[in-house]
Amino acid sequence: MNDLSERFWSASVEEMKQGFVYESELDQYVCLICGQTVEVGVIYPHEGVLYEASRYIKVHMEHQHGSVFAYLLGLGKKVTGLTDLQRTLLGLFHEGLSDNEIVKQLDGGSTSTIRNHRFTLREKEKQAKVYLALMSLAEAKTPKRERLISVPRTATVVDERFAMTEAENDEILATYFPDGPEGELKEFPKKEKRKIAILRHLTRKFTANRRYTEQQVNEILGRVFPSDPVVLRRYLIEYGLLKRKADGSEYWVNL
Repeated sequence: MNDLSERFWSASVEEMKQGFVYESELDQYVCLICGQTVEVGVIYPHEGVLYEASRYIKVHMEHQHGSVFAYLLGLGKKVTGLTDLQRTLLGLFHEGLSDNEIVKQLDGGSTSTIRNHRFTLREKEKQAKVYLALMSLAEAKTPKRERLISVPRTATVVDERFAMTEAENDEILATYFPDGPEGELKEFPKKEKRKIAILRHLTRKFTANRRYTEQQVNEILGRVFPSDPVVLRRYLIEYGLLKRKADGSEYWVNL
């Protein structure tokens, strides 16, 4: 779950199934798994063949990630809400196996048990559809400033510290950036929610998927907090908002 972006969560079911989204404002396709962008109008080579963007994003999905189904199924119970047995059964259903074949594959049980599991999963699908409709209707009535902030895709710990509304986030930034969000940070707070708001804001100083040297990271953060840019770098890494190679030669964010 920690590697999933807000883009992933806002994608439709059909977009999740295909593994990528099209962003019309930027005229590009974006992979929901790794964040790879493919720009319309650019020709991409692969194994001696040239592809335009809409085809190349599918080539990327196939060659870099294989089965989207396998990726989604592997996200775990916290994301899927599925037990280990349900995940196993869905994998076997996806292979197109009959109930008898699944019984043999599991080395036990009965066809009636497998049918009961099929029924249970189908009911779970119905419940999920109703829940999605309810949440969509409820969210539409929620004032923008009362909506919860998005969680950066690389955050290593997603807990109540991120349970913050846009209004709370804006108030924290206004307090700690008195000259505006592009100005300097007056101090780095001790309280966790305030840290989250500031660190999340700092990730926007970096370009997604670009690689930076440690010096470049320090220079960017130094413009925000001249007195101690290293402490900002350390916390960005600790919270998983800034990634780096083991030897510290490269740093990057995945927004």
